Amino acid sequence: MKLIKLDAIDSTNDFLKSLSSQDELENFTVVTAENQTKGKGQMGAKWKSETGKNLIMSVLVKDFLFDNEQVFNLSIVVSLSVLDVLKSLNIPDLCIKWPNDIMSYNKKIGGILIENTLKSDGRIVSVVGIGLNVNQTNFEELPRGSSLAVICGRTFDKNELTILIAEKIKEKTELWQNEVSVFWEDYFNSLFRKGIPMPFKNLEGNNFMGIIQGVSPVGKLQVLLEDDSVSEFEIKEIQMLY
Repeated sequence: MKLIKLDAIDSTNDFLKSLSSQDELENFTVVTAENQTKGKGQMGAKWKSETGKNLIMSVLVKDFLFDNEQVFNLSIVVSLSVLDVLKSLNIPDLCIKWPNDIMSYNKKIGGILIENTLKSDGRIVSVVGIGLNVNQTNFEELPRGSSLAVICGRTFDKNELTILIAEKIKEKTELWQNEVSVFWEDYFNSLFRKGIPMPFKNLEGNNFMGIIQGVSPVGKLQVLLEDDSVSEFEIKEIQMLY
């Protein structure tokens, strides 16, 4: 496993994407940075991180996705990999806020952004960006954010976390074909607020009540509405209010 450590970069995802386009990089190559000036989240959101305190990493994943209809499978693998590592470190009350935010209690401690590139030969090459709040303790500007240090009252080794997460992603991608149903079940069982009535907001800005029922094979959130119908939503189509 190749590990590239940077002091500062605009985006580890962009750096790794550029690197992978110019060179036949080893699968599961990892890029980390102490500071990221243009970190990205879902739907173009910015990911802000205190310099040197948190885990900022991107992992190259090849030969896993072969169909655009299967891209959500990698989200499941990566989010469960992060959860497994954090559970091994006794981080409490962990869950996944659809599609792949990492939560402890009701606080966001991490996020995942996967960017896929379709190659001319039909292969799909993925760059998995992971941001994990590790040793940052000031969240005045992020009231819904927290970190491993705040939750557990101690500091953590970011380098150890990097290796553990990258190795777990590699392990789970290799297990996927034989344990697809197990992975899906684990993902569903880990979903934040599943089965609980909660408010949502749609694209028109209207609030409504619903109950998370599951996730479709292509990654759409399935919500039971007040009229007993079940609707499916893309990430840009719905916002959880909690």
